[in-house]
Amino acid sequence: MIIFKYGKDRLTAGSALSLARGHMKGVLDKDIILNIEKSASTVATMLERNAEAVYGVNTGFGPLCTVMIPQRDVLTLQRNLLISHSVGVGNNCDTLIVKLMMITKVHALSLGYSGITLETLERIIWHIDHDVIPVVPCQGSVGASGDLAPLSHCFLPLIGLGHVNHEGQVRPSSEILQLFDLAPITLKAKEGLALINGTQFIAAHAICVVEKLHLALTQADITGALMVEALSGSASPFDPDLHRLRPFKGNMHVAERLHYLIHGTEINISHIDCERVQDPYSLRCMPQVHGTSRDVWLHLKERTEIEINSVTDNPVIFEGEKIISGGSFHGQPLALTLDYACLAASEIGSISERRTYLSLEGTTSGVPKLLIKDEGINSGFMIPQYTSAALVSENKTLCYPASADSIPTSLGQEDHVSMGSISGRKALQVTENVLKILGIELLCVAQAIDFKRPMKTHPILEAVVKEVRSKIPHITHDVLIGEYMHMAISLIYEGTVAEIVKNKKMEGYENFRTAYDELFEVY
Repeated sequence: MIIFKYGKDRLTAGSALSLARGHMKGVLDKDIILNIEKSASTVATMLERNAEAVYGVNTGFGPLCTVMIPQRDVLTLQRNLLISHSVGVGNNCDTLIVKLMMITKVHALSLGYSGITLETLERIIWHIDHDVIPVVPCQGSVGASGDLAPLSHCFLPLIGLGHVNHEGQVRPSSEILQLFDLAPITLKAKEGLALINGTQFIAAHAICVVEKLHLALTQADITGALMVEALSGSASPFDPDLHRLRPFKGNMHVAERLHYLIHGTEINISHIDCERVQDPYSLRCMPQVHGTSRDVWLHLKERTEIEINSVTDNPVIFEGEKIISGGSFHGQPLALTLDYACLAASEIGSISERRTYLSLEGTTSGVPKLLIKDEGINSGFMIPQYTSAALVSENKTLCYPASADSIPTSLGQEDHVSMGSISGRKALQVTENVLKILGIELLCVAQAIDFKRPMKTHPILEAVVKEVRSKIPHITHDVLIGEYMHMAISLIYEGTVAEIVKNKKMEGYENFRTAYDELFEVY
């Protein structure tokens, strides 16, 4: 088992996902424990001295920051904070999202600037290691003073409240604590504030977008390359020499991949002297569209990994009893980036749907209308394109930037908020829709490429078609096509197509690499 040291090793999107899925184990190193204890001791000393007002330690919260709290009520203050802020609504978050929230929170608190106690951190790690995952409603954060509502729900089980997912069942956290012979924790000064201040809800969604958008981008190049072949498109728009004159990293990466897959294949050579001068944009402009979305993905990954290695609660405790109350909990750094990524994902779905539509037109040599020979009595592949169009339209409505909005909260104390939690949820939803759109393109292009037989395309693309045909037959008359459509979507959503490409590279097609391969990787 690979060991990750919280607060010491650099957390990446890939390592966070590995920790959440149990492929890595997170631990606290000895020197990190010393830093944690030192920070907690600083808070305890300042509270005992009670010489000055310290936000969230001996004062109220938000607009109540000027209200001094008697020492006898300090612990009650922290407990009340979790209880009063647990006001989330809507569907419950996926357990992966909640687990990522806990992992990124532990890592941030382990940096030693938050005043958290070792006991509390160890209990959160226990939840992660034993897969006892809190139930967290997905709506209610404005992404400003931290993701207050979702983080409050996330850490209610520490004090024996709320519900958890355990072994496939939702149960009261008090029952699970009794089952493991554990007592609820009594939160110390500042601990409640440290737990719920921060951007871990936004960050958890960003990590998932990083993974799923990467999956979509990888597979969009494959379905797109197949569609160029199936529709007798040209390989020349992907010539690397062209893209060196406009050297965006993503563009060059996609162009090299497409050129490698298409140039010189039997299908490509068969129509090299055809009269068509230029292909529609959805075919020849893939480097520009896919490539730009890749560059956006890279920007999201970079900013997400800065965020998940940062201290995002408030106030922040430094050595020498220096405490700064600032705004590092504000979600703007990820809110804007997630809105940008949402648009980048939507564009991949939009251009994919246009390629699907092209394959149905019947104007391309050798490919019949609606991808079926006996149209009229048969609708062929007409209606899957409707589904794709519906998903593309839905994505367009979700592209309005949540970060463009701000509604003041906390009686005006929090007068500008990021709405980054909504940015994250929207970006993830759009990306999942795009995976479905790509699945529909895969279904159609496998049918279209059959009409090019016996000619072959590149072995990597042939392996993808072979996998599709192992589950979905060539369709000659109307069938319950929706079932086959779901099978094709599963091949995309589960990463089967991406895995085939990866395995083929290992089997002797290592040249299917570009100078930017490592740059555009999650793990």
